[in-house]
Amino acid sequence: QVQLVESGGGLVQAGGSLRLSCAASGRTFSRYAMGWFRQAPGKEREFVAAISWSGSRTYYADSVKGRFTISRDNAKNTVYLQVNSLKPEDTAVYYCAAQDGSDYHPKYDMDYWGKGTLVTVSS
Repeated sequence: QVQLVESGGGLVQAGGSLRLSCAASGRTFSRYAMGWFRQAPGKEREFVAAISWSGSRTYYADSVKGRFTISRDNAKNTVYLQVNSLKPEDTAVYYCAAQDGSDYHPKYDMDYWGKGTLVTVSS
C-alpha cells in the first residue's frame, strides 16, 4: 500500500502561482511513476502531468505545457507540481497518483490515489 497526501492548494488570482506537494508513505516511493490529475466541477478527471521514477522523463497535457512543472524528490518521498500563469479554467481538485513501474504508461491504471487538494483561480 502507498498513502498519498496532497497539499498546497488554495485560492489564487489569475496569473498567479502555486506549488502543490504530494507526500507518499508506505512502500518504496522510488519504484513508482507519479502523476498529477485534476477534476473540475462537472467534468471528468483528466491527466495533467507525470514523471518517471528517476525523474528523467516527464509528460504533460497540452493545456499545461510551459506553465506547469512536475518534479520529485525521492529522498523526501515527495512529488511536486509547480503551477504558474494560472487561469480560471485551471480551477479543479488536483489529485496525486502512483503507478507501479519505472515509467508512466497512460494506458495503465494508476494504482494509488490521494484525496486531492483544491485549486481555485479567480479572474
